[in-house]
This record gives sequence, C-alpha cells and structure tokens, in this order.
Amino acid sequence: MSTLGTVLLIILAVLIVLLIGLYFFGRKMQKKQAIQQEQMEAAKQNVTMLIIDKKKMKLKDSGLPQMVIDQTPKMMRRSKLPIVKAKVGPKIMTLVCEASIFDSLPVKREVKAVVSGLYITSVRGIRGSLETAPKKKAGFFARVKGKFSKK
Repeated sequence: MSTLGTVLLIILAVLIVLLIGLYFFGRKMQKKQAIQQEQMEAAKQNVTMLIIDKKKMKLKDSGLPQMVIDQTPKMMRRSKLPIVKAKVGPKIMTLVCEASIFDSLPVKREVKAVVSGLYITSVRGIRGSLETAPKKKAGFFARVKGKFSKK
C-alpha cells in the first residue's frame, strides 16, 4: 500500500509541476499575442479591392511570397488557411483572410477591407451590405436528429 501511495504522490507532483508550467507558458503567449495585436492595429489600412477568388489552401500552395512562408512556424505550414486573391488598385495580390470573415467575403464583388500587411482583418460592402453565402445542406444525421428533436 505504501508503494501505491508513493507512486500516486509522484504522479500528483508531476501533474502540479505541469500545470504550473502551462500557466506561465500561457501568460507568456498572451503577452506575445497582445504585442502582435498592437502591431496589427498600428499597420492597418482601409483598402478598396475586388475579390477575384477565395479558397482554403495550404500555405505552400497559396502563392504567397517565399519570405512569408519561411517566417511562419513549421506547424502552421501544413494547416489550411483562408486565402483570397484580390485586385487592389492595378495589382493582383494574394492575401490571408481572418477565418471569421472568410465566409462573408463575396466573390467577384468590390469591397472595402481593413488590411494589415497581407492580412485582411475586416470587410464591408461598398454598394449595400454583404450577402452571406447560402447555408450548406444539412447532412443525413442532422436531418434525422432534427426530426426527432422536434417531437
């Protein structure tokens, strides 16, 4: 019984040390995020652009400059990002969009966007409001679940 108690105490001590480490790591990451947010706020510009195309694609396939790809963390290179091709003035640019506004971006329409570097942070329509994309069809299980939950 005493060996079981010592094993449990060791496991408990390791868990406490891990929680303390995660707490300090989280605070450090929050400070970094706040600094990055301030930098993005300082560099934001209002731009009128024509959205040509939008897709979720991997960073290496996106057409962004190689310098941008090299600066991203290795874990982010494999994940899919919301990429937007837009005509800004006379130039066609590839931009990264915020995931929360990606669905509301209209294709083949002119919009006013707030851009910070290559990152679109918000968007609004020039002529009227933005139309949201049509909702996707519910899958089989969602329809069945909806039928049974109504009763």
